[in-house]
Amino acid sequence: MKNQLFSSYTVKGVTLKNRIVMSPMCMYSSYDQDGKAQPFHLAHYESRAAGQVGLVMTEASAVQPEGRISHEDLGIWDDEHIEGLSKITKGVHSHDAKAGIQLAHAGRKANLNGNIYAPSPIAFNESFKEPLKMSTEDIKDTVSAFQKAAERAKKANFDVIELHAAHGYLINQFLSPLTNKRTDAYGGTRENRFQLLKEVIEAVQQVWNGPLFVRVSGNEYHEDGNTMDDFIYFSKEMKQMGIDLIDVSSGGVVPASIEPYPGYQIRYAEEIKRGAAIDTGAVGLITTGNQAEEILQNDRADLIFIARALLRNPYWPKQAADEMGYHIEGPRQYTRAW
Repeated sequence: MKNQLFSSYTVKGVTLKNRIVMSPMCMYSSYDQDGKAQPFHLAHYESRAAGQVGLVMTEASAVQPEGRISHEDLGIWDDEHIEGLSKITKGVHSHDAKAGIQLAHAGRKANLNGNIYAPSPIAFNESFKEPLKMSTEDIKDTVSAFQKAAERAKKANFDVIELHAAHGYLINQFLSPLTNKRTDAYGGTRENRFQLLKEVIEAVQQVWNGPLFVRVSGNEYHEDGNTMDDFIYFSKEMKQMGIDLIDVSSGGVVPASIEPYPGYQIRYAEEIKRGAAIDTGAVGLITTGNQAEEILQNDRADLIFIARALLRNPYWPKQAADEMGYHIEGPRQYTRAW
């Protein structure tokens, strides 16, 4: 049977050489607190491309300074960020890999000085400050910020954009009835709770015609949270809008005790894939090549997002290929050791 993990994947004219994606992971390394890429970021992302990851995704990059998770987050809210991000994409492309960026806004989970914002004035927990309820004008400004960030991503030569609508950050806060208590056009019914994400997608598509992914939390770990039926509804709506893939994680919208185990989130990707007839990405304690191959061979997801395993080993694709008895080419400079 043909190997799936190292088969190509094409979307909107962009071809990934394999199905391995470096999952977005915050590095908290913009030490000058200006959101600019540092030498660490260049080495961090290029090394995974050299390790033969098909798509290297940057960490959550804030579309507004008040949308950072921390003061040390990467940013894409200013044209001054384009130069550093361009260096990242150049390094990734030099190894025949594609580069993706995750556009994000932390909402009430921003741990910053100054005001923070959310759909409703509810703090995440006692350790977080209470956010300000966003006005309609605040919402319009944020939608515009996502659009301008997408324009900068295009100028920085990214191949893929992912919108972060998971882990309890701003878009997730609007989607979830646990955090969205509004009574206007952005709250109440799931159609209204989807409105912000809908507007962000429409705004981004005005300036970006490349592959567009969205990350969601497929389980909110609370009986009053969104159900799988809700996520399938959201995903069907996104498919109709032209979203190419749903990257399915879980949790983060409210404090919850989660006991992870190998592949604990894969079933959510599988249910959304089947229920909404849309491509999905699986993520969450996927650590071996055989495990990844099983997901693909059983058509449970279309891309494999690798996180911590790639922090431990930038050459995880080589490890996975060796495990499966499959040969992949490495950087020519490393031929003697490959």
